[in-house]
Amino acid sequence: MPHSQTSAPRVGLLGGRLARGASPWLLPTVATAALSLTRARKSGRWAAVAVPTTALAAGMLWFFRDPEREITQGRVISPADGVVQSIMPWKDGRTRVAIFMSPLNVHVNRAPLAGTVTSVEHIPGGFVPAFNKESENNERVVWHFDTELGDIEMVQIAGAVARRIVPYLPAGTKVEQGERIGLIRFGSRVDIYLPEGVEVAVEVGQATTAGVTRIDRD
Repeated sequence: MPHSQTSAPRVGLLGGRLARGASPWLLPTVATAALSLTRARKSGRWAAVAVPTTALAAGMLWFFRDPEREITQGRVISPADGVVQSIMPWKDGRTRVAIFMSPLNVHVNRAPLAGTVTSVEHIPGGFVPAFNKESENNERVVWHFDTELGDIEMVQIAGAVARRIVPYLPAGTKVEQGERIGLIRFGSRVDIYLPEGVEVAVEVGQATTAGVTRIDRD
C-alpha cells in the first residue's frame, strides 16, 4: 500500500479519528445500533434491542479511537499504549520489553524509532490471553527496522480477544519515529527488543503511551 495512505485520517461519528482496520468490526455494529434506534420509536421490542446495541457501538468507537500524539524526543519510544508486563534480558544481549494492552487501551501501534521497515512477517498461532506466558506462541506479526541503533525487532502479539493484526506498512517503507504502523484489534501485547548496551528507562507495572513514553535511557 502507498506510504502516503498511512497518515490518511479516518473521522468517526464523534468527530475523532478512528483506527484504520476497524471497519469490519465497527460498521456492522454501528449500523445495527442505528437501525434499532430508528425502529425503537415504534416498537418496544426494538427499544429493548437498542440499548445494548447502542452501548456496544459506543464501546467500539472508544476501542478504535486513534488520537493524535505529540511525539517525544528520544532514541526509543514506546510502540504501544499499555502497561510494562516484563523486562527480560535475552540470550543475544538484547533486552525484551513486553507491553500488555488491555481492551481499554488505544490499539494503534507506532514506530519506536525512525528508519526503514526491513521485514514484516505474519506468524500464525493461538489466542491465549496476552498476559499469559504461553501467549508467545500466539498469532503475531514480527517487524524489523533498520535504524541508527541497528536492527530493531518489534512483535505484535494477538490476545484471547484480538483475532486480527493489521500491519499498515510493507517492507521497504521509510518511517518516522512515532508514525502509525499497525493495529491489533482489542487486548494484546507488543514486545520490543532493545540492542545490547541500551539501558531500559521503564519498569514493570509502569503505564506507557505510544509515541510519548521513552523506553531507553541516555
